[in-house]
Amino acid sequence: MSRYARHLQDRQGPTNPFPGLKALERRLGRRIPHRLGSNEGLDMPHRALTARFGDEFAELARAYGDAEALGVRQRLGDALGSPLESLLVDAGADSLIALTLRACCEPGSPVIASAGTYPTFGYFAAGQGCRLSEVAYQDAPGLLAPDLEALAERAHREDAHLVYLANPDNPGGHLHDDAAVLALRDALPDSCTLLLDEAYHDFRRDAAAPSAGAVWPGAIRLRTFSKAHGLAGLRIGYAIAEPEALAMLAKVRIHYAVSSLALSAAETVLDNPDETRAHVDAVIACRERLTERLRGLGGDVPPSDTNFIAVRLADAERAASIHRQLLDAGTLVHRPAHPALGHVLRISTLAAALEPGRLGALEGALTA
Repeated sequence: MSRYARHLQDRQGPTNPFPGLKALERRLGRRIPHRLGSNEGLDMPHRALTARFGDEFAELARAYGDAEALGVRQRLGDALGSPLESLLVDAGADSLIALTLRACCEPGSPVIASAGTYPTFGYFAAGQGCRLSEVAYQDAPGLLAPDLEALAERAHREDAHLVYLANPDNPGGHLHDDAAVLALRDALPDSCTLLLDEAYHDFRRDAAAPSAGAVWPGAIRLRTFSKAHGLAGLRIGYAIAEPEALAMLAKVRIHYAVSSLALSAAETVLDNPDETRAHVDAVIACRERLTERLRGLGGDVPPSDTNFIAVRLADAERAASIHRQLLDAGTLVHRPAHPALGHVLRISTLAAALEPGRLGALEGALTA
């Protein structure tokens, strides 16, 4: 049985009707200076935009982005060692989650995830008409982690088309090493795809390992520029997968979903990796300090390999009360909406989290 939705298995289509000027220029091997065919607002003067943001911004705003994102993919390929044909750029990891579900699933398709994991997966799965089956986290003192064995067992029981795993996990922060993830992939049914959401990959201690850019058959690895690279507002991310899998995603992809501005910004941060590395190091240092502080007050803070920590409270009622008190004081932390993780608070490890009194309600509750 194929991994992909039946209506997409015809290799002749659907195909992108507008591959874009940049792709055409590459195929022809020459520049096309006069753009009279795409109905972009290229003659819009953008005096207001230029006054506010500058000439380069206005120029980028006028034109569609490179639908093939070649510049970003080349830089990613150089940094990660990934083949160009195994990289797909799209409008953030969220968009890539939606594309994967559209490519792999049909209405009624069974999909598996941890109960309380990143909720956008469940949101998109419902929108695709999938039948979501959830598996409980491993939830014990000092541990909040997806249960890989239970995910594999449920995938076989439900004959699942797709299993979703956030690694490092959201909202717990737990990291399963590559061997464990590959063991999960190997344990899944042959026609089941592992959708591996690696949005927080850059905060792993081994983020620069050679396996970071590896193409894993049967898995689609998703990354984002929203976290470590600070481009959340521009909506850009990428997938690492077998070319066959990316070809299926391309069949259901909005070809101009990523703007010229987002592509240029991604190219810029990739050309300046020292700035990103310094930011990641600062976040990790903040994570360690905040973890130490809250554990010192008696908090149950599981290990995290992300840009946040999770604090497990005794029950959902206590977590909700602290969440409300912090919000009343002007500080928003995240409390998962899923009842399975209602006793958890997720706190971004920003410098502001270390300011005296910023988490006063939580600190007071831990020492009460």
